[in-house]
Amino acid sequence: MRKTDILFDLDGTLTDPMTGITKSVRYALESYGIKVNALTELTGFIGPPLKASFQHYYGFSEEQATEAVEKYREYFSVTGLFENEVYPGIPELLKALSDRGCRLYVATSKPTVYAEQILRHFKLDTYFTFVGGSLLSGERVEKVDVLRYVLGENKIETEAAVMIGDRRFDIEGAKACGISSIGVLYGYGSREEMAVAGPDALAESVSDLGQILA
Repeated sequence: MRKTDILFDLDGTLTDPMTGITKSVRYALESYGIKVNALTELTGFIGPPLKASFQHYYGFSEEQATEAVEKYREYFSVTGLFENEVYPGIPELLKALSDRGCRLYVATSKPTVYAEQILRHFKLDTYFTFVGGSLLSGERVEKVDVLRYVLGENKIETEAAVMIGDRRFDIEGAKACGISSIGVLYGYGSREEMAVAGPDALAESVSDLGQILA
């Protein structure tokens, strides 16, 4: 799958954000008197829009979910954002793709301001032509809207593009936009989730991803 315009999800694809995201969710839930026994209980929050996740997993009303996102950001914006790790092999993959002349983009449901900070912190920002995410106001949180934004802002031809992500939202968004997709299994989406979403290719590891793109 040799594409010239390669769009990457951030959480679960470029970096492993488990600690920072789950601690931020736990912090928000504690403000509602909800006790979390283990951070692993909260990994479902990695990938989907936060507000929808608070509603889905804890039955929050829209107002409560909006408030919970604000509480989440109190922790995440200061500490949680850096409780994160780059997956081994990702810097080398990005360099190889850049050296080959590919244009690389980030398409994430995370607010753009946080995505940019994370990429700078881990010195990955120099590889990317454009970083597209959601707005702090809550707009453009659905992956399909993020993808349309990135494609439109950069005038990317659909046949030249591929979206890479670890959750069904990435694959479904790519299909809705008419672009190819690769699902990665080293992130937070299961093999079953990917089987239902139906990406054009599946990568078991970062090394596999590099081979598919080559």
